[in-house]
Amino acid sequence: MTTRYTKDHEWVRMEGDIAVVGISTYAAEQLGDVVYAELPAVGKSFAQGDDMAVVESAKTASDVYAPISGEVVEANAEIANENWQIINDAPQAAGWFVKLKPSDKSELDALMDEAAYADYVKGL
Repeated sequence: MTTRYTKDHEWVRMEGDIAVVGISTYAAEQLGDVVYAELPAVGKSFAQGDDMAVVESAKTASDVYAPISGEVVEANAEIANENWQIINDAPQAAGWFVKLKPSDKSELDALMDEAAYADYVKGL
């Protein structure tokens, strides 16, 4: 499946039955150098739109919202081990935040595809 995006600049990509979630390249660029990130614990459940994580840079702090509902099955160990630079270096690859077991995959349908997200970002 392709990557889907929220208006709050989170992305989600299905890998089998698991949803991988992070912040978009645009969001990482807007934040600048990330100096801190707090990820949720494995087993924690979120509804779509819930505050799920926090990311801080020298410029600002920002909440990361759950793009879809689900339960955290894995948090990125690199970020948990304070390798926050990975968020700047590869926000849509190695810098993912969590993996969720989705509770309602149909929520993906309401999110933007890459082309729609690119158009959305151009308008900001």
